[in-house]
Amino acid sequence: MRTLLIPAIILSCFAGLQAADANAPAEAPKAGCAACADCPEFKAIALADLKQAIADKKVTLLDANGSESFAKGRLPGAIDFEASKADLAKVLPADKGALIVAYCGGPKCGAWKGAAAAAAKLGYTNVQHFAGGLSGWKEAGEQLTVAAK
Repeated sequence: MRTLLIPAIILSCFAGLQAADANAPAEAPKAGCAACADCPEFKAIALADLKQAIADKKVTLLDANGSESFAKGRLPGAIDFEASKADLAKVLPADKGALIVAYCGGPKCGAWKGAAAAAAKLGYTNVQHFAGGLSGWKEAGEQLTVAAK
């Protein structure tokens, strides 16, 4: 029984599965999951710090909202994680210490965790998340970048 629980716990960190009930609705992946050492913790970046990093061109943004949402609006300079997932290493900076910030729709959205975990898996050591996401960015009076038609 114990052997079956270990893979379930590991999967719960990355796929949001609940170890106690595999038929339960999926949750967002858990950053910093206490159940396994492979789940990294990701520091939150404040809006003011993110704005400064964008202005200084010292951040790579990963938009985890999906390609359809990405086309409708994203933070300035963001990369579409869904479209870039297979070749993520090619679109991220060569410097593994570079600031990578993942975000999604807002504070209740957990999609950013998949993008952050993917960057961390590639060896990036300064991966953070912007908890406000698109909604927090807009509420702060900031503009989204929209795809040209």
